[in-house]
Amino acid sequence: MAKILLIDDDEGLAEPLRQYFSKFDLELVNALHPTAGMKMLAAADIDLVILDVMLPDQDGFEVCKQIRRTSDIPIVMLTARGDVMDRVVGLEIGADDYLPKPFEPRELVARVQNVLKRVGARYHPDVLLRYGELEIDIEQQQVSIENRPINLTTMEYRLLALLARSPGQNFSRDDILNALKGVETEIYSRSVDILVSRLRHKLKPLDFIKTVWGSGYTFIGPVN
Repeated sequence: MAKILLIDDDEGLAEPLRQYFSKFDLELVNALHPTAGMKMLAAADIDLVILDVMLPDQDGFEVCKQIRRTSDIPIVMLTARGDVMDRVVGLEIGADDYLPKPFEPRELVARVQNVLKRVGARYHPDVLLRYGELEIDIEQQQVSIENRPINLTTMEYRLLALLARSPGQNFSRDDILNALKGVETEIYSRSVDILVSRLRHKLKPLDFIKTVWGSGYTFIGPVN
């Protein structure tokens, strides 16, 4: 049973969600304050964090940044305003998915299940991609440059694996959105650019991801 940590100061939210999540073999624990949430994350075996943007003393974006300094644990953010910029900022700092409030519990469960599925996905154990100094272990979902591990978020890794599996192929923003989230929507197009920018930064000095102007992105580089 996957254990989900909800960090949200709404005292009336956790219990009904806990009961609903249990129907889908998901255990929900909660914290009303970000400090308490970070302590629970450090002490317990948590599989995914549901993080509200509007929190007391410290907003969800800051908490997300704090988590990402030490962990790649999946994060689903709740945005009360449903603001596009909230989603863009959340993606930029490492969130894996978003859901605006108010929401239907079934949709939240579906998003949690999808993120967990992406994180737990494993491919053929013999697949190992090498592009010069870059090595992508598909089975272990690990990336390294000159044998130095590169710390990628779930979405960054999935984007890199998507592009690297088909070098030379042009992927539009919609192609990338569908592959990463299974959702085709114009509202996230800017988020794809931010995700690519973050991935490029982490892969420096390597420069394998090229922009196809007016279209999308492609991966270049011969396989060793």
